[in-house]
Amino acid sequence: MHSHRNGLKTAALLGLLTALILGVGYALGGSGGVVVAVLVSLGMNAATYFWSDKLALRSMRARPVSEAEFPALYQMVRELSSSAGQPMPRLYVSPTMQPNAFATGRNPQHAAVAVTQGITQILDYRELRGVIGHELSHVYNRDILISSVAAGLAGIITMLSYFAWFIPLGGGDDEDGPNPAVLLVMLILGPIAASVIQLAISRNREYQADASGATLSRDPLALASALRKIHEGTRALPLPADNRLTSTAHLMIDNPFRGGGLAGLFSTHPPMQERVRRLEQMAANSGPVQFQR
Repeated sequence: MHSHRNGLKTAALLGLLTALILGVGYALGGSGGVVVAVLVSLGMNAATYFWSDKLALRSMRARPVSEAEFPALYQMVRELSSSAGQPMPRLYVSPTMQPNAFATGRNPQHAAVAVTQGITQILDYRELRGVIGHELSHVYNRDILISSVAAGLAGIITMLSYFAWFIPLGGGDDEDGPNPAVLLVMLILGPIAASVIQLAISRNREYQADASGATLSRDPLALASALRKIHEGTRALPLPADNRLTSTAHLMIDNPFRGGGLAGLFSTHPPMQERVRRLEQMAANSGPVQFQR
């Protein structure tokens, strides 16, 4: 039920972003400026989509690892990807001591899974296996594509607002031009609304990956336990919110930056307490799990 509901929410939010673009474009006028903004934004996000794996791995200083170095990691990734009927992704380890993990790649054939050194030290086999199931689900659910589309749509709105400040876009069919008050509201609130919708899409995809990952690993309680430990670790060892990391933070299983307060309203991740509650409810509904290593 949660999976179906999250999918509908994502579709509705993407539609809302598209409607917001039309509204901003109508208010600002100037079809030429709208076309330029669309082309520039889509071009930038297409490049991010195709090279997102390299950007994310470089931002976390992750290096490829062999099976001889991390045999247990290879074992669980091979088992889960085989169960899903998907190819084995590339595996990376980041030297970061904060416990975290992420997956990237535009499709299963170009996927990469990365874990931090910190996460390998605090999770047991079952918990790490649950985390891997979550990360693989992001790839299988095409979340990189969805987040790229959302970023592209949000970027169009930001570009329109930027052009409107510095380039006269015209007044459309109205000879007197657009209402200045409407323009001011759209210029200020348009990008903010786009960012909020984009964040909501990211949060819904996290819920979806939790549910899909727990189904893939057949062990929702292990993932719930892992999320508790990871959240404690990210709060104890927050990463610096610099430009190198902010563009890839949404890929990680937990927000790597210091949360709480106003920052929590603009987090790319849903509340950890709610994620754990949903997984525990999922386990209660499915009955006991017979896990064999």
